[in-house]
Amino acid sequence: MEIGCGIERIWREYHAALHGFIQARVEDTAVADDILQDVFLRIHAKIDSLKDTAKIKSWIYQIARNAIIDHYRARKQMIKLPEELPAPEADDTDQVRRDIESCLLPMIRSLPDEYREAMVLSEIEGLTQKQVAERQELSLSGAKSRIQRGRARLKDMLTDCCRFEFDHRGTMVDYQPKSPTDDTCCP
Repeated sequence: MEIGCGIERIWREYHAALHGFIQARVEDTAVADDILQDVFLRIHAKIDSLKDTAKIKSWIYQIARNAIIDHYRARKQMIKLPEELPAPEADDTDQVRRDIESCLLPMIRSLPDEYREAMVLSEIEGLTQKQVAERQELSLSGAKSRIQRGRARLKDMLTDCCRFEFDHRGTMVDYQPKSPTDDTCCP
């Protein structure tokens, strides 16, 4: 198919029907006009890829469907939040988490030196295990081991002093000190 004459012939034969097809699927005529123009740009750019000219109508309408889909994808807008958005109310789980977090730092400080430093670097300062290894001049597996053992010791310390309650997803929802008089443990 010769491109120049082919595009003009396609325009004459299909533009009115395509415009109606597009108009039925979008909100206004100006948008339909823009999409129609885009469809013909795509047809012009891809006319050489049409292998069977007998299937030109279905090929053109597929391009139109894709252009309409692209239009709606591009329209997805982020919802603008009001500037004065009220803060979400803290639920009991947030308070439980804050309570436990407040006792973790003293527990970390009570760990043996090798675990304490690894835990502070990874859990408090947020370094990766590789960065911990470099900072402590350890192999990566040595740093991973220290962090893992430090976490295990913290878990043991926490479970020695408190009973924890978890929901069906494994999220901690409550805790109770095992001994109400022990103030060195959970708050």
